[in-house]
Formats: sequence, C-alpha cells, structure tokens
Amino acid sequence: MESVNVNRVSLAALGSVLFAMLLVAFSNLVISPRIPAVPGFALPTGGATAPAAAPKEAPEVPLPALLAKADPKKGEQIAKVCETCHNFKEGAGAKIGPDLWNVVGRPVGSFPGFAYSDALKKIGGDWTFEKLNDWIKAPSAMAPGTKMAFAGEKDAEKRADVLAYLQTLSDKPVPFPKPSAAQAAPAAATPTATAAPAAAATPAATAPQPEGESLPALLAHADAAKGKHDAAICAACHNFEMGQGPKIGPDLWGVVGRKIASNPGFSYSDALKGVSGDWTYEELNKWITDPKAMASGTKMIFPGEKSPKRRADILAFLQTLSDKPVPFPK
Repeated sequence: MESVNVNRVSLAALGSVLFAMLLVAFSNLVISPRIPAVPGFALPTGGATAPAAAPKEAPEVPLPALLAKADPKKGEQIAKVCETCHNFKEGAGAKIGPDLWNVVGRPVGSFPGFAYSDALKKIGGDWTFEKLNDWIKAPSAMAPGTKMAFAGEKDAEKRADVLAYLQTLSDKPVPFPKPSAAQAAPAAATPTATAAPAAAATPAATAPQPEGESLPALLAHADAAKGKHDAAICAACHNFEMGQGPKIGPDLWGVVGRKIASNPGFSYSDALKGVSGDWTYEELNKWITDPKAMASGTKMIFPGEKSPKRRADILAFLQTLSDKPVPFPK
C-alpha cells in the first residue's frame, strides 16, 4: 500500500513539472521578448525632431503710421517724374494726366475737362490717402485698362512721402488718418530690424558703390529689365517699337547712335537742334540726367533722373531697341 502511495505522489509531482514546462513554453510563444541590436536605451536628444523655426517676416507698417513720419520734401523730389504728365499748381490744368492740385479728397475721375479711361471711372469714391496709396503702388492692378503708363512705386515709405507731398497741394489739406494703438505697435517694432549693420564687416558691404563708378563701369553691370521698368513712364510720350513713329516725343527705336534731333516727322525745339553730334551713351546719359541743362529751352518736360545706376539701366534698355545694338563703351 505504501508503494502505491509513493507512486501516486511521484506521478503527481512529475505531472506538475510537465505542466509548468508547457506553461512556460506557451508563454514564450505568445509573448516574445524583443532583444535590441545594441544593448542599452536610446536617450532623447531634445531638438532632433523639433522643426526649425521659420524666420518671422517683418510686420507691414500700416499707412497711418507711415504717414505720421512721412517727409513731403522727399515726396516732392520723388514726384518730380510725375511732372511729365501732371501739373501740381493751382489752376494749371490738365496735361497728359489730370491736374493733381487738390487731388486728396476729391472724387475719383472727376477733374473737369479730362478724358478718363473707363477703368478709372468704374472705381468710384474719393481719392483718400488709402486709395491713392494703392494707386501709386500699382495703377494697372487697381484699374486694369488704365491709360496711366506709370508702372508703380513698390516702396511703402516712398509712397508715404509722395502722399505727404500731395497733401500740401491744397488750400485746405486733408488731415492724415490717425494710427490706432494696434497699428502704431508694428511701426514701433520695426527699428529692431536695423540690427543688420553688424554685417557691415562683410566684403560685400565694403565694395565700391555703383553710384560712384564711371559710365562704362555702370553699363557693364546694368540691368535692361530694370531699365525697361524705370522707362515705363516715358511711354506716355515716346514709342519704343520699330515703325510706330513719334508721339508727343520722338520715336526711341534705334535712338542709340543716331544723329541728335533727326527722327523723321518730329518737330524738335531749336534748343535741341542746336546740339550737334550723335546720341552716344555719354550724350544720352547727360540728357536723361537733366534735359534742360543740356538744351536750355527744350520742349522736354521730364525733370531728369539723378541716380547714375538707374540711368545706366535705362541706357541698357535703350540698347535693346535696335536690330543692331551699339556696344557699350569699354
């Protein structure tokens, strides 16, 4: 009897061991441990997954804040090019474009006796500072189909200076719109952008400025595309395409290298007829700088371009107006 009990106990113990072994094997199949290829744990690096912060654009300064510090004297200088088409004095009347005396505050397209384009007539309302700002920025964008040949002024501060000058063209100037506290905040923050002078030590900052270079050197790196943009105002009086002939001024196709005052069919002033020689780059540069200084009594009403760099760009554009472009002087 005792041996039978011993056998039973032994079988029970062996069964328990086998059951435990089967349980372990089954657990390993269901829950398989992951053994890393490299022992240890990967620690977080902090900035590896963080996206690089995009540089913040400078906030656009609201027009009232720009007008608060605008300079009408600078605006008068910038607006001299507008004298080609507009009068600024009271009672002077329209020219190629309407009179700009009292333009601030008057209804759009309302100057007596001037034939406005349908595109401008559709705008409606008055010439507020905001509306004039949009107009000076891009006339063709504000009124597609306008007769205004001016390409526009992209610099917001220059536009504000021009608006400050236009404000003076009145016996009762329209007050500037006052900036709100929220609008004035971005304007106060913009001076921090002047921290860039630290870059003045770079070689580019110490390079000679184009304004002081000779005409051949300026022409060597002139940009005809920029010159075409700068010369867009000239389209009010001149044709640029071959065979179009004179307008208010002579045709400029093939002007580089041709005899001065020789465009067929155009009636030149005696002052310009008295200038001998050909339209070389040097002579054209003098003319674009100050027509009246070169030919006192000329009918040319353009006041001149004072920037040598812009003049060089315009000359580069004029060079393209030919089947046989004249090479730049070396």
